[in-house]
Amino acid sequence: MPCFRVTRRALGMLGAATLLSAQWGAVAHASDAWPAKPIRIIVPNPPAGPSDIAIRPLAAAVQKVLGQPVIVENKPGANGNIGAAEVARAPADGYTWFWTMDPVLTVNKHIYKNQGYAGDAIVVLNAAARFSQTLICNPALGFKSVKDMVDATRTRELTYATGGAGSPGHLVMESLLSATGTKMVHVPYKGPAPAMQDLMGGQVDCGFLAAPTVLPQIQSGRVTALATSGKTRSALLPQLPTIAESGYPEFDGTFWLLLAAPKGVPPEIQKRFLDAMAQAIRSPGQQEKVKSVDIEMVGSTPEQAQQKARELSDKWSALVRKIKLTAE
Repeated sequence: MPCFRVTRRALGMLGAATLLSAQWGAVAHASDAWPAKPIRIIVPNPPAGPSDIAIRPLAAAVQKVLGQPVIVENKPGANGNIGAAEVARAPADGYTWFWTMDPVLTVNKHIYKNQGYAGDAIVVLNAAARFSQTLICNPALGFKSVKDMVDATRTRELTYATGGAGSPGHLVMESLLSATGTKMVHVPYKGPAPAMQDLMGGQVDCGFLAAPTVLPQIQSGRVTALATSGKTRSALLPQLPTIAESGYPEFDGTFWLLLAAPKGVPPEIQKRFLDAMAQAIRSPGQQEKVKSVDIEMVGSTPEQAQQKARELSDKWSALVRKIKLTAE
């Protein structure tokens, strides 16, 4: 009888070891075979926006490196939550990736009661690029500097337009107003295009919008540009000072484009995709293409990207609490 019990236990251990070996073998096989079919990159914005324009040539270059189609899918809506939820539901097999402005992952969780997915279902893997916003005002106001605008807020009510509540333009303007102890009335629009139209028409006074959106109107004189929000000057508008150079040296309204994936993608697949992305960024002409939409490619390790996301989440959550920002 003792021998039988030992044998049964041994068989159980052998069976468990065999099962574990088979599971590891399946994972290794999946990693070795990847990519065996088209890969998709989800962008939670409409086509033709700066982040969309930046990822499309990179996707084409990654396709050449990996030898499989790399398809960019636009999934706009709910301030990016619809695209994020699509990623969160996807299998963690390396065939779905997420290219997003950082507020989708660093701000939305603080302003939405229900984002449509679990907060830890998406993992940030690369702080791929950074960009800023451009402060513009209607020329009829006569502002020539950030100081002019700030001074005016102390004597009259001014309005500002953004592409929506929780958008980069909204966050950076509220950061500036917080830094200066002033107030303006927020007028959110469904995207930057209608915001720009009303700003040019005089229905709203000022706004923070992306440089590619505002550049033609600045050049034509239909709006006045006062400053950019990042730590360094814009490549498209190098003549403009930053907010920091305009009298607020601690101000930094830099935003990031993050590459992320569903939680659980095997490390080997993560590395191969990130390596392919890095190789694509180094390919001829890529830097120039993203600079055309005022985006600067940077890149990071997954650990650095996750640290950056935590820092941004802490930064924006403090602002969200201060202005009592919520969204449905």
